[in-house]
Amino acid sequence: MPMVKKTLAAHMAVLGRSVFTARELAAVAGRSASVVSQGLAFLARQGLAVKVAHGVWAAGSVMPSPYAVIPYILPKQRAYVSFTSALHLHGIIEQIPQVVTLASVAHTKEISINAGAFAVHHLAPSFFSGFVWRESGGFFIAEPEKALVDCLYVSAFRERRFSHFPELNFPESFSFKKAEAWAMLIKSGAAHKHVLKRLVEIKAHI
Repeated sequence: MPMVKKTLAAHMAVLGRSVFTARELAAVAGRSASVVSQGLAFLARQGLAVKVAHGVWAAGSVMPSPYAVIPYILPKQRAYVSFTSALHLHGIIEQIPQVVTLASVAHTKEISINAGAFAVHHLAPSFFSGFVWRESGGFFIAEPEKALVDCLYVSAFRERRFSHFPELNFPESFSFKKAEAWAMLIKSGAAHKHVLKRLVEIKAHI
């Protein structure tokens, strides 16, 4: 067993990233998935690996940030951090959301894994844009204006979602004109009107 420990630890280092799948490690190590899973379980008991989710692991003894595991939550669909999570990361909302909110073309659903809880909200493919890569965390995140508009967009279809916000603190760089431009891309007439109306209301209260 110590030999397996050393071999898997070495191959984990070869992968070059802290989060990985058991399948990826098996491919690099040239071992079967069952053998690698047993080896990872052994490493976890030694404090050298942690189980993030089914088939997803991280090197070391500390659970990675939920943002670091986003690519593994929806491996077949692109997703980006948006809504209240993005507003918090941009400093617009001070309160830390208990659930990481993601925008995706996938169906709306909730996901709970060892690394945290996630709420995936569906966006029309034509509206799936306005995000950038955050190098420091290794994930895609909505621009501040798009994050706000994404909230209002979802609230147009599901009234209880993002209908109310905690105190909003907009930086000087925030552009309501840019937010309105995003709203103009919404194809649903009712949602389009709803978002523009809410933008006017929010701007009037700052």
